[in-house]
Amino acid sequence: MLRALVTVPLVLPPVVGGVALFLVLGRNGIVGSWLDDAFGITIPFTTTAVVIAETFVAMPFLVVSVEGALRAADARFEDVAATLGADRWTTFRRVTLPLVAPGVAAGAVLCWARALGEFGATITFAGNFPGTTQTMPLAVYLALQSEPEAAIVLSLVLLAVSLATLLLLRERWLGRAAP
Repeated sequence: MLRALVTVPLVLPPVVGGVALFLVLGRNGIVGSWLDDAFGITIPFTTTAVVIAETFVAMPFLVVSVEGALRAADARFEDVAATLGADRWTTFRRVTLPLVAPGVAAGAVLCWARALGEFGATITFAGNFPGTTQTMPLAVYLALQSEPEAAIVLSLVLLAVSLATLLLLRERWLGRAAP
């Protein structure tokens, strides 16, 4: 059930994710009303809302990558560490974490790359306020309406960053797979 909740943003339309965030964290939301009443904290249409929306949409990429790395890690190394007297924390820190580190790094980069291009949940939950909640995809959308040339330049910047990210990961993955 927890895995389904964490990975549902992979198949959920991002705008629906933004609506879900409103239902939970909005001023009248399940948690948002409590935050507003108890602490005077309002999350929607803030920079924090941008981070939450992008994390919500992108986190499944990290979770799936880490899960795959954990499944692929050979448990025999952990067993050997235990037989040599290592406690659970030492085994995790010195055996498990180094084994899954490439998967964690790849997942973090994919998560970041997905967050970089997020549009739907961000505009729905955080809005599009220049200097506060406007992200590059939102700036492209806005520029496309009045300055198509600026939209093209911003799009090319995002495309270059996306391609560089994929090339960086490709080299890492192919470098590991090569004999």
